[in-house]
Amino acid sequence: MKQDFFKYQAQTTEHPLALEISSAKGSYIYTTDGKKHLDFVAGVSACTLGHQHPRVVQAIKNQVDHYLHVMVYGEYIQKPAVDFCKLLAAQLPASLNKTYLVNSGTEAIEGALKLAKRATGRTQIISCNNAYHGNTQGAMSILGNEERKRAFRPLLPHVDFITFNNEADLKQITNQTAAVVLETIQGSAGFITPENDYLAKVRKRCDETGTLLILDEIQPGFGRTGKLFGFQNYNIIPDIVVMGKGMGGGMPVGAFTANEKLMDLLASDPKCGHITTFGGHPVIAAACLATLQELLETDLMAQTLVKEQLFRSLLKHPLITEIHGKGLMLAPMTPSEEITNRVILKCKDKGLVLFWLMFEGKAIRITPPLTISEEEIKEGCALLLDALNEVQAELC
Repeated sequence: MKQDFFKYQAQTTEHPLALEISSAKGSYIYTTDGKKHLDFVAGVSACTLGHQHPRVVQAIKNQVDHYLHVMVYGEYIQKPAVDFCKLLAAQLPASLNKTYLVNSGTEAIEGALKLAKRATGRTQIISCNNAYHGNTQGAMSILGNEERKRAFRPLLPHVDFITFNNEADLKQITNQTAAVVLETIQGSAGFITPENDYLAKVRKRCDETGTLLILDEIQPGFGRTGKLFGFQNYNIIPDIVVMGKGMGGGMPVGAFTANEKLMDLLASDPKCGHITTFGGHPVIAAACLATLQELLETDLMAQTLVKEQLFRSLLKHPLITEIHGKGLMLAPMTPSEEITNRVILKCKDKGLVLFWLMFEGKAIRITPPLTISEEEIKEGCALLLDALNEVQAELC
């Protein structure tokens, strides 16, 4: 299977981890050689409730027995999508009350950018240095790393960049700016959290200039920071919130939510301002609904902060210089990219799944399922500390 993987399936890097998967359940992934791997990554923040969560699996099976895809998005009334959007609206501020369901986070970013231009009649978009919002042409245009996008230019014009947490840069937001797009917590940059009421200051500047504030919750969203969405920790409300990854319980999905009056602009002048064939797919919407219900009916979101403290208390080592992030979105930092690489690969051999961050080579990604137990956290941290000890010994 590995030979066929490299021969027939396109790769994203020259050296993928290439585990051969046989099954996955709870916090573990099982490979075809019979080994189990404790998952500290959750499909890069996507498997909110772990693998094969019974409630999500049952919701999928129930919907499959009724119907699959029946029509392009927005034409037919399908109960799973309606129920999900209604329940989601009940958890959000009153101004965020209408949701457009799409297929991925990057498509949701595309839709949000189009909506901002349509609503304001402006063209300038402001994003952040080291921002990552997806990999399609529009999303790549607001990606804050030139090395990653140079080969694909020309991209969208009129995109400018500021530095996250730098208040002096906010003067670049003017009455020519259609939207500011920020990750509530910068992901690929190293799980950088906002400081000194930064998001509130961005909100104020956007209000002063008539600019829409788009917050990208694709990674922090759906309970990972102790609240349903990361922005709810910072006492601000965006004009558009973008989500994906964790909302589907392991199924591919994205969405963007805004005020009804704003969102309705996509329905006219021109009609079909955004259109998608498979957005709101009933099976995926059923999985989203089950995931959201489970988060709301349990204490999993509150437990993320307890589990964060457990991680922080256990991960003390001379090669860990600090730990970035919030909740179960954590990035232990090592002194160098080489050390991080060695640690992640050693953990792979030990049966612990870790991963990298795109723009911060010294970071170790820890984004486990919210359902991970305290015992599993202790088990995984012990393996990580073993790997750190081995690397430390090799460096001496």
